[in-house]
Amino acid sequence: MKSNRRQFVSTFGTSSAGIALGATAVTASPHMAAEKQDEQSLLIGENIALTQTEYGKVRGYVLRGIHYFLGMPYGADTSGANRFMPPQKPKPWKDVYPAVWWGNSAPQNMENRYQRQFSSFRDHWNYGDVNEDCLRINVQTPGINDGKKRPVLFWIHGGGFTSGNAIEQDGYNGENFARFGDAVFCSINHRLGPLGFCNLAGVGGEKFADSGNVGMLDIVAALEWVRDNIANFGGDPRNVTIIGQSGGGAKVCILTAMPCAKGLFHKAVVLSGAARKAGDKTYSENLGAAVVKEAGLSPDELAKLQAMPWKEFYAIAARVQQAMAKNAGRGGGLTRGFAPVVDGKTLPQHPYYPVAAPTAAGVPMIISSVENEQAPSMGDPSMQSMTLEEAIERVRERAGFGPGLGDKAKDVVEAYAKAFPGRKPVDIWSLVSSNRQSVVALADAKSKQPAPVFVDWFTWQPPLFNGHMGAFHTLDICFWFYNTDLMLTHTGGGARPRALSAKMAGALLQFMKTGNPNGRGLPHWPKYSSARGETMVLDDTSEAKNDPDREARKALPALT
Repeated sequence: MKSNRRQFVSTFGTSSAGIALGATAVTASPHMAAEKQDEQSLLIGENIALTQTEYGKVRGYVLRGIHYFLGMPYGADTSGANRFMPPQKPKPWKDVYPAVWWGNSAPQNMENRYQRQFSSFRDHWNYGDVNEDCLRINVQTPGINDGKKRPVLFWIHGGGFTSGNAIEQDGYNGENFARFGDAVFCSINHRLGPLGFCNLAGVGGEKFADSGNVGMLDIVAALEWVRDNIANFGGDPRNVTIIGQSGGGAKVCILTAMPCAKGLFHKAVVLSGAARKAGDKTYSENLGAAVVKEAGLSPDELAKLQAMPWKEFYAIAARVQQAMAKNAGRGGGLTRGFAPVVDGKTLPQHPYYPVAAPTAAGVPMIISSVENEQAPSMGDPSMQSMTLEEAIERVRERAGFGPGLGDKAKDVVEAYAKAFPGRKPVDIWSLVSSNRQSVVALADAKSKQPAPVFVDWFTWQPPLFNGHMGAFHTLDICFWFYNTDLMLTHTGGGARPRALSAKMAGALLQFMKTGNPNGRGLPHWPKYSSARGETMVLDDTSEAKNDPDREARKALPALT
C-alpha cells in the first residue's frame, strides 16, 4: 500500500488562493473579493470554531470563512462485540474533541489502490488510516451558534458498497458549496463490504438479525446525529437533502425505502446510482452462512468471527463472495456480493421494484447520470480508431458495470449508432454502457408517487487527454459542489466548467430549499413523466429534451 496521501499542503489542485487542509486543496471562490483573499485564511485556536454536540464540545477551525469540523464520532467503534451489530452511540467526552482531521476510512481492500496511474492521476484519491472505528461525520458550514436555519446537504460517497470514504476525491469537499449557497455540508464514513453487509441472520438468529444492513443503519445513525446536532452548526434539521453518487446513489435509493430513516431527510439526489433493488434475502443469508463455514466455525461460535482481526475476516469473506458469484453466473450486479438486503425488517421491500416504497412518496428526487460513465480510451488512445465490429465484440463481453449483452450486442450497437449518427464506435460503446436505462426505470417508478422527480443527463466533455475522457463516472460531482476549479484533473479548471458548475450548484441549492431545481440559472427544468421522459441535458448550453435516447434504448434487453 502506498504512503498516506493526506499531506498538509497539496501540490495538486491548488492555485495561489488555495491551501490544503486535511485531504484537500480548496480553491477560494471566484466570488470572494480580492481583499478578502489577501486576509488571513486559516483561523484555529482554543476559542475558535467551538460548539456543542450531544456527546460533548467539539473544536474545529475556520478556513476562508467556512467552519470545518472533521471526524466527529456519530457512533462507537464497530470492532469486537459491536461487529455485525447495529451502530451504538459514542461515549460522551469531557474534554473538547479536536475535530480537525478526517476520520478513519472503513475497512476495505487497499491493495494496489494506486496501481492504475492514469486513474490515480485523474481521481487523485485520498485514503488514510483504515480502521473499524470509522463512524465519523464531517460538517462544513458558514456559521455556528447563530440561530440560522440553513439547508443541509448530506453527502454519501460512492464505491459500490465496498469502498470509498467521505473525501475520497478532492471534489467531495463541501467548503465551496457551503460558501456558494450559505448552506451546511455534511459527509460521512460508514461500514462497507462484509463488515457492513455480511448477513448472519440465517445462522446467528435474532441477535444477528440486522447484520445484513448494519452499513445502512450507520447512515441512519448519522442522519439522527444531524437531526439532533446540526442546529448548533447553523443548519436546519427539518431541511436535509441526501445526495450520493454511484454506490452512494444506490444508498440514497435504499434510504428512501427504510422506515427507520423516514423523516430524517426531506429531498434526495441520485447521481449515477439509480437502484430499484437491494439484495435477495436467501442469497444474502447463504453468503453469510458460507463465510461462517469457510472460517471453520459453527453457528454458536460467531463471537470468534467478531473477535477475528478484520483483515483475516475480510480475506475469508472475499474468497466466499467470489466463489458464490462465479457459481451463480452472469448478472446480479452490486447486489450479488455484500450489499443491503431486503430482510423484511430494516428494509421491508426493494426500494423501487416492482413499485416504489411508500416511505418515498413524499420525497422529491433528482435522478442523474453522465453520458459516458466509463472512459475507455482515456489511457489507451488507440481505442479511438476502434471499428463498429470491434465495439460489438466489446459489448458482447462487457457493457458498463454489468455483464455483456451476448447475442444482442450487434442489434444494440447498431441501434445506438443509428440514434447517434456521427459518433465514433468507441463513443457508441460508451453510450451503450451508460446508466440511462436504470435512470429511466427508477424515474418511471418514482414518478407514480406524489412528490416530483427530475431527471438530468450530464454530457459535458473535459478538454483533457486530447478530449478522450468523455463525461465519465464521477465527473459531475465537482460541478454540483462548485468545485471545478478544485478538481483540475477532471475539468482543467477555468471559466468554461465554472459557468456550468454555478448553474448546477444553483439548481441543487434551489432543490434543497424548495424541492424544485428551477430558478437559479438553468433553463426551465420540467418534471419527469413516463410519457415524455423529460430530461435536462447538462452541458455548456443546457436544454430540456424529451427522452433523448429513447429509440436507442428500445434495443437493450429489458431490466429485471
